[in-house]
Amino acid sequence: MAENDTTPPTASPPLKGLRVLDIATFVAAPFAGACLAEFGADVIKIEKPVIGDSLRKLGADSGTEDTYFWINEARNKKCITLDLKMPKGAEIFRQMIRDTDIVIENFRPGTLERWGLGYEDLRRLNPGLIMLRVSAYGQNGPKKDLPGFARIAQAFAGLSYLVGQPDTPPLIAGSTTLADYLSGLYGAYGVLLALRARDQNGEGQFIDIALHDGIFRFLDEIAAVYDKTGQVRERMGTETHTSVPHSHYPTSDDKWVAIACTNDKMFGRLATVIGQPELAIPERYGTVSARLDHRNEVNRIVSAWTETKTRDDVIKLCSIGDVPCGPVNSIADIFDEPQYWERDTLVRVKDDRIGDLAVQGVVPKLSATPGRIDHLGPALGAHNEQIYRDWLGFDDDALAELRNENVI
Repeated sequence: MAENDTTPPTASPPLKGLRVLDIATFVAAPFAGACLAEFGADVIKIEKPVIGDSLRKLGADSGTEDTYFWINEARNKKCITLDLKMPKGAEIFRQMIRDTDIVIENFRPGTLERWGLGYEDLRRLNPGLIMLRVSAYGQNGPKKDLPGFARIAQAFAGLSYLVGQPDTPPLIAGSTTLADYLSGLYGAYGVLLALRARDQNGEGQFIDIALHDGIFRFLDEIAAVYDKTGQVRERMGTETHTSVPHSHYPTSDDKWVAIACTNDKMFGRLATVIGQPELAIPERYGTVSARLDHRNEVNRIVSAWTETKTRDDVIKLCSIGDVPCGPVNSIADIFDEPQYWERDTLVRVKDDRIGDLAVQGVVPKLSATPGRIDHLGPALGAHNEQIYRDWLGFDDDALAELRNENVI
């Protein structure tokens, strides 16, 4: 449990009583499972015997058999091993389905169907079953059978094209897994919608998410503008096409601040803060159109001011003047930022294998039934005994036979 977890001890988690089988790998779909687990769902992670989820080996070495990536992202899940491709493994999975609310998967479309474990196969066993299906390009369309990862999705969705300076190649937006996390978040949202529908009609359904779906949905007006004008938005570095000044600016201590003036009133405040209120008159740069027409000059004026002051002084003066401004933080800066700790955006969690570990906290923050981190990612097969004995009723002989046959 997180050291600074403020969950009321008597609060019942909002997803308590839901059983989830997570048979997905890597990040996108499993992240949906972690989101559900943070709010009380009983999420059982099913992995291939011996090998486990490839995420266990991706990222920085933690000094255990698993990486920090796994330890952080498999939070609150129970981990068991089961080979779904083996007939006995598939049959055990079908047995589990009868008492399961949600299945999370990210195989290529058609894979589960070939194993006799597709959605239509499983819903015959459990008509109320909800299945989250995350794949590179979705369950239909000409590209549905192609492989893909988040980097490919971010490029396919148009985000990578927009990242970088006008004279640089398309770059990555900081994290190659952004599309994964966004897909997982939309996946958890889809599951909750499907649960609400099931409450009304008693029927389950599947949720189909392609890795590029969420990224593309987040690209504001870009589709509508192109459709009506043919305008292709190009790379603008730290700039935005709608507003100026709205960028990153250097400070005297070799750091950076972000300043965002999205309307004339905000720019007027900034002009006062920097001691040049005349900049905000209509004849100068007091209108959005004037500032867009003189983008370089406006940015030069703002940079000339920020470069004379430290980062903290710029932020303080902008705060006094009610101008949106904040630091461009590294992860080291974030660890020194009280706001992260006060809101449990960063929390420390006790882990049996590596001791205390700081990780991202639970989002969103619910006032009455908040989520929590009960434990971080377990070892491979850590809950085999608990699940196979307590839930499915297997005895010693049955478990030994399944182990000998490499089913679990």
